[in-house]
Amino acid sequence: MDKVDLTTKSVGNIKGNFFIPDYQRGYRWKEEVEMLLNDISEVEQCQNYCLQPIVVKKSENNQLELIDGQQRLTTLYLIQKFIKTYRPKSQIGYTITYQTRENSKKYLEELDFDSIPEEYNNIDEYFICEAAKIIKRWFDRFKNEEEDRYIDDAAAASDILDKLNKYVNVIWYEVDSSENSTKLFTRLNIGKIPLTNAELVKALFLSRNNGIDDKKQLEIATQWDCIEKELGNDNFWYFITNENAESYATKIELVFNLMAKKKEEDKERFRTFFYFSNEIKKVENKFFIWQEILRYYQKLKEWYENFELYHKVGYLISLGCSINIQDLLSEAENMKKSEFQNSLDEKIAKNIIVNKDYSELSYENNNDRYQIEKILLLFNVETIRKKQDEFMRFPFERHKKECWSLEHIHALNSEGLNKDEARKTWLIEHTEALKRVNKNDDCKDLIDDCTRLIETINAPNNKSNIGDEFNNLFENIVSRLSEDGEMVECHTIDNLALLTLKDNSTLNNSTFDVKRNKIINMDKTNDYIPICTRRVFLKYYTESDKNQYHFWGKADREAYIANINDVLEPYFKINDKKIEL
Repeated sequence: MDKVDLTTKSVGNIKGNFFIPDYQRGYRWKEEVEMLLNDISEVEQCQNYCLQPIVVKKSENNQLELIDGQQRLTTLYLIQKFIKTYRPKSQIGYTITYQTRENSKKYLEELDFDSIPEEYNNIDEYFICEAAKIIKRWFDRFKNEEEDRYIDDAAAASDILDKLNKYVNVIWYEVDSSENSTKLFTRLNIGKIPLTNAELVKALFLSRNNGIDDKKQLEIATQWDCIEKELGNDNFWYFITNENAESYATKIELVFNLMAKKKEEDKERFRTFFYFSNEIKKVENKFFIWQEILRYYQKLKEWYENFELYHKVGYLISLGCSINIQDLLSEAENMKKSEFQNSLDEKIAKNIIVNKDYSELSYENNNDRYQIEKILLLFNVETIRKKQDEFMRFPFERHKKECWSLEHIHALNSEGLNKDEARKTWLIEHTEALKRVNKNDDCKDLIDDCTRLIETINAPNNKSNIGDEFNNLFENIVSRLSEDGEMVECHTIDNLALLTLKDNSTLNNSTFDVKRNKIINMDKTNDYIPICTRRVFLKYYTESDKNQYHFWGKADREAYIANINDVLEPYFKINDKKIEL
């Protein structure tokens, strides 16, 4: 990274003669003008609000080449110019000159808000006038409205000026004079890659004259690249967070956000940068702050590499509830390792507490469904953790990226099968299942009925309404492919498993035997099947003397629940003790 000078400035402290080079288009803001005014007006007293960075380079004639920030700086100029109609003594500390349209500077400076022109010499003048009209309308509305903050437009103007001078900041990013302006402009604008918190924090440590010697700056740059590479590992990333990795151009920004306790809903986009900027100002040795960042990152990595912590912390983060890794790190600092492990177990137990026997939870109830998902997710995580195989870890990245959901192990309804093509596919798949379970030709009639209905669907110009015929055949087939013809619609956990949303959709409405064969084929083609789901369809949980591979029956459901109870027993015991107390 080229060396830069980096600081923050209030809008009132922006000084200099800015030059807009010809590689940039002119001023083009319209609706953004009102958005900016609204943002400024909502700034609370004594609360910093930061605009996008202003990127500049000093020219030989002491002008400031404005590489990025033309739209914001021009709009701020117009706002301050309007405010001067109420506060004549207020000063605008900068000017703006345009390489391609030299008269635009004069036009901007001489613009009269009381008689905004309706005729323009170029496109820049048109947008400048449109912005002026928006600014005037925005302030004029206070003449007839009384709000909590403003009594009239003059009061509004004074309030906005006060905020521009005290609380509204820009990040002043001055690049080296040797920087290629056109390439930097292209990266920041044409490529739509804005300066991120991470890039700005990096500049704090690698900028000119910041008190960190060249050797240590090289050390920081090397360690930075190493962290960035390691966070590119999806398994590590999705252990730490539920946020989409693709939304981070620079992965290390996640670590900075965690340290700064930045929330997703935080409106202040550059809060993370401000946090580190302030932290650096507090210490004499700025390298010390980088060492703090390293320690924080190394703790995350230590947890990731610890088999027990990986699974327990990873599960809690996956829940996406009030538990976050920042709070867990803070808690761990004041605890012994054994105490922290116990605390994790209690948090896990708390999150699977139910007010009734969990085997009675119903898929048809939204709250129950979420509870079932949490229990089955923990069942999968704990099944792997208890194997204690360092080469086999629960794939949190798959769980989050593939959007796992609940799948009925044995489906009994035809909901969604309302199109002939879907019905035909279902009939073909279940004809094969009937052939697999057929004994003494007792499924022959059903197979023949399936064949006839498929032929009807395939017939040229078929306009038959086969809905009733299909539904009757559906019930008969499902009855034949259920244990002893059992037709009990089962929405409880003993008939549910986790599967990716994509795979779930391909198995929908299918009976156990059809799903079992599809699962086996998916497993052969390296589709990831959650470990407990795979074991369900391979009849891992059912005792061999009670096993029959084509049905999901009472013995299977009981064995499944028994295994869930066995794997999750330590957490149920924690809950039982709390209830006793």
